[in-house]
Amino acid sequence: MSNSVSYKRHRFPPQIIAHAVWLYFRFPLSLRLVEEMLLERGIVVSYETIRQWGKKFGPEYARRLRRKQPRPHDVWHLDEVVVSIAGKKHWLWRAVDQDGYVLDEIVQGRRNTKAAKRLLTRLMRKQGMAPKRIVTDKLPSYGAAIRQVMPTVGHRSHKGLDNRAENSHLPLRKRERVMQGFRSVAGLQRFTSVFSTVRNLFVPSHSHQSALATHLHRLQTMAAWKAAAGVLV
Repeated sequence: MSNSVSYKRHRFPPQIIAHAVWLYFRFPLSLRLVEEMLLERGIVVSYETIRQWGKKFGPEYARRLRRKQPRPHDVWHLDEVVVSIAGKKHWLWRAVDQDGYVLDEIVQGRRNTKAAKRLLTRLMRKQGMAPKRIVTDKLPSYGAAIRQVMPTVGHRSHKGLDNRAENSHLPLRKRERVMQGFRSVAGLQRFTSVFSTVRNLFVPSHSHQSALATHLHRLQTMAAWKAAAGVLV
């Protein structure tokens, strides 16, 4: 990894900061509940301080977490969901692969071909290669955008085939309720990028795993989190 995370001018130890940020992004907890959980352990810190820690260190940790390498046989599932911010509709466009791993997501004010094209362009830049196939619902904007950006990639458009992408919205919906909505587009974009990165790391693949494999996965992901936060002991 590159330069270590700087905790200068923070009076709390890095281990506490990293733990608070982990609790907030990993579980459907409000800031006040995280504050209460820390208090139970004898750590007195305000929910507003925890908010600032999440805003400052969450994106930094997310950048340091290992990303899943793209593969030529990947299938991309695309979907969009409406999010109300200050009484105005916005759309969160998301792409996941066949394992449910969130590849990218972007908040936009429109649900049209231009918005779908922007998502695909970002995906190509980040992944560095086209997928084997793209699966979407029947929104016409997807087909038009795919023909412009990836004309050689197969496209399957069917409501029942896109459950993987649709289901990927559920964890964020749960968080949205706990947080009583998002206050700004930038806040939603910042939160969801960290939230999905943390979820990618900690949630095992959809394939059946034994209890031992699940335990080992948890140990490995906690080690990866602590390494990203620079708090390995």
